[in-house]
Amino acid sequence: MNTKITALAITYNESAHIEKYIEQLAFADEIIIVDSFSTDNTVELAKKYDITLIQREFDNFSSQKNFAIDQATHDWIVFFDLDEEIPKVLIDEIIATVNSENPKKAYHVKRDFHFMGKRMKYSGFQTDISVRLFHKKYCRYNGKPVHETIETTEKIGTLQHALAHQTYKDFDNYNQKLSHYSRLQAEALYKKNVRPNAYHFIFRPLYRFLHQYFLRLGILDGKEGFILCYVHAFSVFKRYLQLWTMYRKIE
Repeated sequence: MNTKITALAITYNESAHIEKYIEQLAFADEIIIVDSFSTDNTVELAKKYDITLIQREFDNFSSQKNFAIDQATHDWIVFFDLDEEIPKVLIDEIIATVNSENPKKAYHVKRDFHFMGKRMKYSGFQTDISVRLFHKKYCRYNGKPVHETIETTEKIGTLQHALAHQTYKDFDNYNQKLSHYSRLQAEALYKKNVRPNAYHFIFRPLYRFLHQYFLRLGILDGKEGFILCYVHAFSVFKRYLQLWTMYRKIE
């Protein structure tokens, strides 16, 4: 049996990753990339390969990924991020899994988080897993604009092998990524008529830092752990600052 697999990706200004990413997905029978009108040469680089590329305005992560799922020809989907490195042992496991008898309809993949060149063993990422392999008839993203996850009524399995999550290119890039997430979360809160107050500006960022740094043991990740926890806490502050500015514009 040779079960066919579609590999999906969403992109925006991923010229640094796109070629390596596509080459990693050579095991798939079909590769579809949904691009949010990149302003760098992501599209030109991608078109060098035998893939399908669709451009679509970005509204939020769930919507963009669900749109990509709808374009897939095959039932089995792999959906990785561009900054994830997929080792051959994981690829072999994916192929073996979809060709096994009675596979589950979705599988988590463990992720080894890397930040500033260091593998982060704590800081809240010691249990970092995400669904990266699933059957499209049983799974959809949950509608959240950020930190979207697969929803399914089926039992989710976990693959044995992990991937490396190389989310950090440089500090400015990582900060911009978190700022983008903060803006999307602020827009979602605005639609719910949430108005920020002192609690949101002071206690929510403070709790985020204390939770990641002490409860989730970021302190054991050294200076990189402190920086990571601080940046994530500051992104919470920016979420509510952006929400506040949205209300200021209409007053």
